[in-house]
Amino acid sequence: MEQFIDRLERSIVRRGTPVVVGIDPHLPLFPESILPPGLAATDSGVRDLQKVAAVLWTFCRGVLDVVSGLVPAVKFQLAFFEQIGPPGLLVLSDLVRQAHDAGLLVILDGKRGDIGSTALAYAEGMLGAGESSPWGGDALTVNPYLGDDSLEPFVQTANQRRAGMFVLVKTSNPGGRRFQDLVAEGKPIYRHVAAMVEQLAAKQIGRCGYGDVGGVVGATYREQLAELREAMPHTWLLVPGYGSQGATAVDVAPAFDPRGRGAIINNSRAIIFAFRRKEYERFGSRRWQEAIEAATRDMIAELRAETPAGNIRQE
Repeated sequence: MEQFIDRLERSIVRRGTPVVVGIDPHLPLFPESILPPGLAATDSGVRDLQKVAAVLWTFCRGVLDVVSGLVPAVKFQLAFFEQIGPPGLLVLSDLVRQAHDAGLLVILDGKRGDIGSTALAYAEGMLGAGESSPWGGDALTVNPYLGDDSLEPFVQTANQRRAGMFVLVKTSNPGGRRFQDLVAEGKPIYRHVAAMVEQLAAKQIGRCGYGDVGGVVGATYREQLAELREAMPHTWLLVPGYGSQGATAVDVAPAFDPRGRGAIINNSRAIIFAFRRKEYERFGSRRWQEAIEAATRDMIAELRAETPAGNIRQE
């Protein structure tokens, strides 16, 4: 099997876009039209978990049906499946398989991070498509703040299984700056993390010129995104913050190299719950899948018009 990063680039070129749809199935935002009698989207506390899991599957499968022909990858936010317990995890397992069957790469967003055998257990459980791991993730998000020895088991497992990982470098949330922007030895902590990630990426370069170790860099800090693109020339960036967090195509433009490579742009709630947005309210609750398609196509067009992603060509 070819390296993860080359599979990612090939999928991006095939679809002609770097858009990644984040599947964050937050029940209170579900369209009322898919909820069975007796299950309100605003319910809280103990629920019939099997019933919730069934609705979760219906919604997420509906998302996959729409986006599988439009984008190269999806990103599952694990927390929304874990909160339902075992039924939710069974749904996730089935959705990962279905995403692969539809030709999508799968990023598992768990932000895992630990040391020694625990880190290895996380890595072996989640990394590796096909039968190489139980969860089948093509890539996993990883938290680096336990140090380089916490990353090594993920790196080794990813290399063995031709998988990838995206390490948190500069996150999109406002509170991230409290620690990430602290200056140590003359530069912000996020720059120390960036240097470590770039070093790891440079050790496993694919044909596309980037490594299998990527970095998560938020679009909500445009100047720092540009700074980190320059500082991490071999690191493919996973860029959150587009859409609901306020970032636009202009904000994410610095993440790309001149050929439109080097970044994937995630959009979660602004796509999967697009029917709730004013510009797509014409679709209503019952036509929520049409709203998803419209929002996805609009994002693809915006990136092509406003960023180097417009330079992506079929090769």
